[in-house]
Amino acid sequence: MIAAELRDHIITALEDVKGRDILSMDVTQLTHITDHMIIARGTSNRHVKALVDRVVVAGKEMGQPARGIEGRETNEWVLLDLGDVIVHVMQVEAREFYELERLWSVETADSESLY
Repeated sequence: MIAAELRDHIITALEDVKGRDILSMDVTQLTHITDHMIIARGTSNRHVKALVDRVVVAGKEMGQPARGIEGRETNEWVLLDLGDVIVHVMQVEAREFYELERLWSVETADSESLY
């Protein structure tokens, strides 16, 4: 299976359950742990849970079950490791606070000093 196919299937699954502000980032130049990172927003704990449950099913459909899931206790920020794709499903407060888009952007990585 190609990582891009899994990424596209996961994005479709998130859209099917009304995931908000879905963002896909190619992080191959930034890390060796994964190829793609997807960030999506849920509107409530229940919505985040529904999004996560759908991603788990979508991964299995593609023959890539989740290797790990963190954050299901509160459903404020849930991380799913699907190997070539890592998915973050967050409520709005967590997404705004952590700004993962900025943290993982190539532009930021190129412009910030590591000293």
